[in-house]
Amino acid sequence: MDKTVWVNEVVVRGSRVARVVSEVCSPAVVVLLLPLVVAWSATGGDIARTLLWGLEVALFSSVLPMVFIVRGARAGRWDTHHVRDREHRFVPLAVGLGSTAVGIAILVVADAPREVLALSLSMFATLTVCVAITRRWKISLHAAVAGGAVAMVALLHGPWSLLLVLPVVLVCWSRVVLGDHTVAQVVVGALVGPLVGGVVFLALV
Repeated sequence: MDKTVWVNEVVVRGSRVARVVSEVCSPAVVVLLLPLVVAWSATGGDIARTLLWGLEVALFSSVLPMVFIVRGARAGRWDTHHVRDREHRFVPLAVGLGSTAVGIAILVVADAPREVLALSLSMFATLTVCVAITRRWKISLHAAVAGGAVAMVALLHGPWSLLLVLPVVLVCWSRVVLGDHTVAQVVVGALVGPLVGGVVFLALV
């Protein structure tokens, strides 16, 4: 096989893998699953209460914001559900903040478990910082959410959870390979998640 053809095939396959990783480990997916993990720990494994609190957080922090983003993409207000253009990110991120805030208010009124409320507040804090940075620079939300999630899981379940750093590295790689972010943007995102979300979560639990 010609060397050029072989290199092209490797690049194409790498891009396909990166696209799958980027979708499977997207912020929407992580924020859909993470609340269930935290709620399971907070409720002592009570399935009904895990679903109640986990799905509440997932609804307001992942599902509703994602519905808004997808509808906006279909209407042509931004390019895709990843909103690659930095200038178009403020509105969907602001909607995410607003939706998360409503979810937090409900958690407070309903006397949700401390860890679940801490998770929502941590995600709100992380997103707030990311929104502020995004006004000037395209920080990677994929990396920030993935990094923050690993920090919170590790705080709840111990150091073995730090093995999840490997998928975070894969997520960062995928965003760079797809050309959506620079190395600096994914590195900063991967640091902001734990340093903001992880610290807030630790302070509240």
